[in-house]
Amino acid sequence: MTTKSVSSRRGLMLVMSSPSGAGKTTLSRRLLESDSSVVMSVSATTREPRPGEENGKDYFFVTHERFREMIDHGELLEHAVVFENRYGTPRGPVMQALNEGKDVLFDIDWQGTQQLAESAGDDLVRVFILPPSVAELENRLRKRAQDPENVVQKRMAEAESEISHWAEYDYVLVNDDLEDTFERLQVIIKAERERRRRRPGLSEFVRKLMDERPKNK
Repeated sequence: MTTKSVSSRRGLMLVMSSPSGAGKTTLSRRLLESDSSVVMSVSATTREPRPGEENGKDYFFVTHERFREMIDHGELLEHAVVFENRYGTPRGPVMQALNEGKDVLFDIDWQGTQQLAESAGDDLVRVFILPPSVAELENRLRKRAQDPENVVQKRMAEAESEISHWAEYDYVLVNDDLEDTFERLQVIIKAERERRRRRPGLSEFVRKLMDERPKNK
């Protein structure tokens, strides 16, 4: 058995959730830029494409009828309704990536994560990102200078509900320092990649090792 077949592995589904402003988007972007084994999950949606968006790259744009068919046929790992439009994660591309040893990163909330946990099994790794304090979370939202005051207040109100689901995740990182948090995230991913269940070639390798034992005369 070659070293490559021993080290080959099944990919993992990585979910990172957080209240807005805690740092999830920045951490996700850095992870995708620094690790070629990590790919972003592409969602299906019933909303119309925005200028510059590409089908199959940004989203899979489908009709409401097609989306209902995807639900009925079990083609979605999770799905939700957001502002009268439907969003969901197609099963096929994710399974293909996992089988190729790629790790799939998901941009979904705690509700989507709960659904994914029911269908993903051992493939799922859940990481929740917390801010160091409520005051710092509000400060970060204001520093972005992207949202009007009413939106900032709405995001702060939503944060309490989102944070209340922290215990449903496998790992919880307090993002008080971005560099340190990113390093800890990388450690989690490296350890999860080495789990026995993700290394299908390991059993055969061990069997051959055992067969190489000197035989008693």
